[in-house]
Amino acid sequence: MVEWDGRFGTVGDLIPEGAPRLRRHVPIRAVGFSLTQATDRILGCLKGIATGDAVGKQTETLSHEDVRRWYPHGIHGFEGTPGSVIPRYVGNAKREWRIGETTDDTERTVAVARAVITDRTVSHVGVGREMLRCRKCVHPGVKSLWEFHQAADPTRIAKTHDGCGAAIRVAPVGIFCTSHRLDELLVGAREAAVSTHGGSPAIAAAAATAAAVSAAIDEASPRQILEVAEYAAAESERRWPGPVTPAFTNAIRAVHDYLERLPALRPAEIAASCFPNRPMTIVPLALGLATVMQSAEEAILLAANIGGDSDSVASIAGGILGAMYPMTVNHDWYTVVEAINHHDLVAIANELARLRH
Repeated sequence: MVEWDGRFGTVGDLIPEGAPRLRRHVPIRAVGFSLTQATDRILGCLKGIATGDAVGKQTETLSHEDVRRWYPHGIHGFEGTPGSVIPRYVGNAKREWRIGETTDDTERTVAVARAVITDRTVSHVGVGREMLRCRKCVHPGVKSLWEFHQAADPTRIAKTHDGCGAAIRVAPVGIFCTSHRLDELLVGAREAAVSTHGGSPAIAAAAATAAAVSAAIDEASPRQILEVAEYAAAESERRWPGPVTPAFTNAIRAVHDYLERLPALRPAEIAASCFPNRPMTIVPLALGLATVMQSAEEAILLAANIGGDSDSVASIAGGILGAMYPMTVNHDWYTVVEAINHHDLVAIANELARLRH
């Protein structure tokens, strides 16, 4: 169990009242940072997102116990022949997901990137336009996406939905804006979110993720990345408040501090305390893994072996760590992902790098 301010329970239950513990925001500026270095980090981010998404998909929605049942020896990468159907999705009426296939997480990340590249800015209309071209997970079971596609209106602004669907596609905003442009990051994160997610926690999660990606590309330290993510979430919750007391910023710190205290990061122990199956654990867990670990590959595997919303956690953590440590993205996984999905992330990274400001 986790202790926070004298209370006990799982991390998801331990969001304290009151203001988050934040330092004054100090802009991060990369010194002597070349376009080539930026491009390498941007590509590392995109590769981390896509490989995390595809590896994590194998255990998405499974309880930790079911992860162990389906994969008694654990997830070590792609478990089976790339391109074949993931065993538990054989005969699935909605989609027979394939080993190495990315989900709507990467599809919509690419859509946001295309909107930024085309418009040279981040607007919800441009994002909506590109997202209407996406086809994965468009069914009533994913209400936020279903409502958006049913409306078929790129100008639509959602008023509800507090999930992590915006956070998992917002990395191109962090790639587009350097981390000292905090106001632009916050507005851009909201613009990338509101086509499908209008709830305050969802926008805060998107802001925190975009800020973390931006700081990682700017060569910030893990501690700086955490603080920038916290600050972005807190400022987002202040600007676009919801009907309940702001809590997302505190969730980021609670999960990070819990992970940092562990002597070792083990899937079973993490699953018992902060299982990623709700908004207050999914993105905070991803940000926590990204700021206590030093390898995109290892964070992706850990997320996949935990279960829950494993593809989202692996995608976000993999993207941030891929930006921090590009060489830690598994090259063999990326080769499989590109062969199956044809995202052409190299071209997207080159285009975004030229627009980063």
